[in-house]
Formats: sequence, structure tokens, C-alpha cells
Amino acid sequence: MRPRILTLANQKGGVGKTTTAINLATALAAIGERVLIVDIDPQGNASTGIGVERSTRQYSAYDLMTGEVELEKAILHTNVPNVAIVPSTMDLLGLELAIAEKGDRAFRLRNALENAGSLYHEGKPITYILVDCPPSLNLLTINALAAADAVLVPMQCEFFALEGLSQLLQTIEQIKTNLNPGLYVQGVIMTMFDKRNNLSMQVLEDVREHLGELVYDTVIPRNVRLSEAPSYGKPALLYDLRCAGSQAYLRLATEVIKRERQLKAA
Repeated sequence: MRPRILTLANQKGGVGKTTTAINLATALAAIGERVLIVDIDPQGNASTGIGVERSTRQYSAYDLMTGEVELEKAILHTNVPNVAIVPSTMDLLGLELAIAEKGDRAFRLRNALENAGSLYHEGKPITYILVDCPPSLNLLTINALAAADAVLVPMQCEFFALEGLSQLLQTIEQIKTNLNPGLYVQGVIMTMFDKRNNLSMQVLEDVREHLGELVYDTVIPRNVRLSEAPSYGKPALLYDLRCAGSQAYLRLATEVIKRERQLKAA
């Protein structure tokens, strides 16, 4: 069976998107899934945060999406059990120019992942692919949405949280209409929640009121360990499993799997 492709997208920066990609992948792996992260953010923070040195990135998502290498050749193993990655490099900044004249420019990632059903990692098939997008609605993000089965939207618990969401949802609807009819939003992940802050609580209540069950029950707290872990090249779950952030991502992984099973049952 082909792996499920989940894209993490939000055009706002600093919402915990990459932190979520790394730690959700690790949490899914911890409960028995085999996960491939595809890092298409030119900053490459997901690659760095999971311990992949820039010097080891012989091939990247750029080479994959320009068709210069096959998927298997672009994949690197990580120190996280059951997690592999297609890393990012700054070359991705030039991708739009490189593929601008291509008729399938919106489908380069989808085409590259077409044979993902034959992927094995540590002797077992890959079950989930998480795509970490740049903080913008550019051609890279359009490729990620066109390739995805579902979208996960990390959203910071701050005053302008809902402002950019409507634009993102409109873009997703346009992608669904024109490029990917099966695309849907699996859920919204509220991040950087501070229970001591009345504003965080108010934003959470407002988002739940507007979006209802689309918002995951799990809320990711503002947590020092989550911030520290990338500097050690580790997901928080390997850096400090017992911290509040790690435990929240384990709960989130369980919710994601639950929603996947509900979809399959339906």
C-alpha cells in the first residue's frame, strides 16, 4: 500500500511547523509507524533538527523535484528509529525558476513520490510521509498540497492566529478544485500554548468556536525543551521524553492515527 502523505502547511512563519514535523514523525515512529520526512523548506530546519549535517546532503528535495534523482537515492537515514528524510538544501530557492517552464510544475513532488509504495525503511514499508513546507504559499507549497492526501495546519496561540488561516483554507480549496480533488484538512494543531496566559486561552477558545472538531484535542504547550532540542540535532522525544512537549506530541500522534482509521472505516 502507498504511504499516506500528510503535508504540514501554514504561510505564517514561527508557528511551530517544523517542530511539529520532526516530533510528530518521531512520535508516529514510536507507536509503530515508519515515517519519511520530506523537507521542502529551503531553510532546511527539519533536516538540521533531526541531526542531518549539511555536509552529508549529497542529494536533496531539489534534486528529487527536478527529476535528477529517484526517491530512493534522495533518502537519508537518521538517528531516529523508523524515521528517514529527504533533506533540504538552499538549492530549493531556485526550484521555481528551474521548473517554471514545465507543464507539470505543480505535480513535481507528487510524481516523485509516485512509487513510494515500494519504499522500505529498516526492513519494513514506509507508512507515512510528512512534508514540511516553507512559510509561504509558493510553488513549493503548491507541490506539497498537490501531492498530499491531507493537510495538517499548525497554528500558534496568538492574536492573529485566525487571520492567515482563511487565506490558507482558500488556497487549499483552490488546490482541491484544480489539482487534487481528494485533498482535505485533517486537523488544526494549536501550538505554543501557555496556560498561564489569558490570551492563549482566549485564542484557543475562539479557534475551537470557529473550527469545531477540526481542531485537535491535543494542544502543544510552549516548552523550553522543544526549543532546545534542535540545537542538539534531536527531536524533543529523544532529547527529553518526559517533558510536556514530548508527551503532547505522543498524544497528537495517537489522534492523527485515530482520524486516519476513522477515515478508512468510513
